[in-house]
Amino acid sequence: MIKNILVPIDMAHAERGATMINQAREMFGNKGGDITLLHVVQEIPAYVRAEMPSDLDDKAITDSKAHLQNLIENYNLPETTKIKVRQGNPFHEILAEAKESGTDLIVIASHQPGITDYLLGSVAGQVVRHSKCSVLVLR
Repeated sequence: MIKNILVPIDMAHAERGATMINQAREMFGNKGGDITLLHVVQEIPAYVRAEMPSDLDDKAITDSKAHLQNLIENYNLPETTKIKVRQGNPFHEILAEAKESGTDLIVIASHQPGITDYLLGSVAGQVVRHSKCSVLVLR
């Protein structure tokens, strides 16, 4: 039985978030359970960081938390919905959060694969291949 769903949200493709959030909410129905919205702030390479404001990471984290909170309100998610913002490689951080929070299911969006996805692998593809829990991929 699914009791804990992790929904990674990519702010660059926020339009896909609605589908994932609605799917997670529908899976619980009236049964209850925990939904965690996660955004991963990607690390900025050192050679770029030198030219950026020093508070850029803090601002990105603060903005991400505010955006996730807005999603909770806009989609009428339960008050128990958790917000997590992590920093690093999205694939690694999604799997780390799933492990740490005891996630039963990851609901993740994918796009139509292009040639670079076949060579490098998309985040969703990497999560599917390496996750220890079930993964629902939405297109």
